Amino acid sequence: MSTLILSLPPSLPGISTQYGYTLTADGHTAQRHALTEAALLPETARPGEVVAVVPIEALSWQKVQLPPGLPLGASQQTPRLRSVLDGLLEDRLLDDTAQLHFALQPGAQAGVPVWVAVCDRAWLRAHLQALEAAGRRVSRVVPEFAPGPTASGGPEVSAIGTADDPQLILCGLGADQGISVLPLTPATLALAGLGAAGSDAPPAPLRADPAVAELAERALGHPVDLHTASARALDAARGDWDLAQFDLSSTSRSRALRKAGGVLSALLYAPQWRAARWALGVLVLAHLAGLNVWAWQERQALAAKQTSLRSTFTQTFPQVQAVIAPLEQMEREMALLRQASGSFSPRDLEPMMAAAGSVLPDGRIPTGLEFTTGELRLRGLPLAPQEEPVLTTRLRAAGYTGRLDDGSLVLRAETAP
Repeated sequence: MSTLILSLPPSLPGISTQYGYTLTADGHTAQRHALTEAALLPETARPGEVVAVVPIEALSWQKVQLPPGLPLGASQQTPRLRSVLDGLLEDRLLDDTAQLHFALQPGAQAGVPVWVAVCDRAWLRAHLQALEAAGRRVSRVVPEFAPGPTASGGPEVSAIGTADDPQLILCGLGADQGISVLPLTPATLALAGLGAAGSDAPPAPLRADPAVAELAERALGHPVDLHTASARALDAARGDWDLAQFDLSSTSRSRALRKAGGVLSALLYAPQWRAARWALGVLVLAHLAGLNVWAWQERQALAAKQTSLRSTFTQTFPQVQAVIAPLEQMEREMALLRQASGSFSPRDLEPMMAAAGSVLPDGRIPTGLEFTTGELRLRGLPLAPQEEPVLTTRLRAAGYTGRLDDGSLVLRAETAP
């Protein structure tokens, strides 16, 4: 499924606001990425979705415990739930909660601590409306970095920002698997547990944006892995978070389609499903090979039967030089032999009259008859419905089918002559 991933700038949208975008077909590899205005953003191939990424500096993270019994879920984001979050967070936040947008972590449950993402509501709504006005309706909003389990299963450290304002992002820290934003300095690297050159601690991996990679290498004392903004956007879009909740939530149909598209994309392209894709491909190839072998065997058996039929025909009727349709030609030759010998075929009038006479009840005499080769119609036989099964059973034993048709008995030869 084609996906357009947009990085939202921290300022309010304007006429010249530019969005960093990444266009991907599989959710793992960027086809195109650049920085451009909303009206010039590329379109996604159908089916596709547009994902907006909220930068880390635009979000704050709070952990709260919701009251037990409070209904949660995408269909339960009611004013009551919003008022509960307002009450839990109003003493922790500097801004008025009415001006803020809240989003619960995926799979949030009442009675246990959950993460809540907080951002400026007017800022987020303004960007979503600007993108929709440009024909790029956002179907999902995700955070650039989020607390909770990381993709690697352990703490992850990233260096982002600019040479003038480098930042260190720590994810998956501690028992809460929280997230921290620190300035990129040797002191914060030591605080994060990253070994510097000459220390006894083993060097920990650090992913760095190209703009701050040199600073990170100097502070860390060894090379770092480059991780561009486009790669971070791809990682964020693959996450489970969706900040489009409450008054910004999408419809249940959109969520279902998005989920189905994400599952299909993962099955088709995700590295963890590579073994399953290979196994499925091998299974399909094995079935195709088996079907081809079975079809070849059936063709061979049919060819053998046709050869045997032709051989039998040519041995029985050696005067026939060209064998084109063995069954039809054999029927014709048998009819000629019967005519030459004066014998009757089961499709002739005399055998069919004899068969009818042997099954008709005593005293039932037809008033008229019609005959064509293989079919005899006896008129004027008012037979009762209960007599029909007895007649058809006896006629079938003689090699004929019989049926009652408007006071007539119709016989038809079952066997070829």
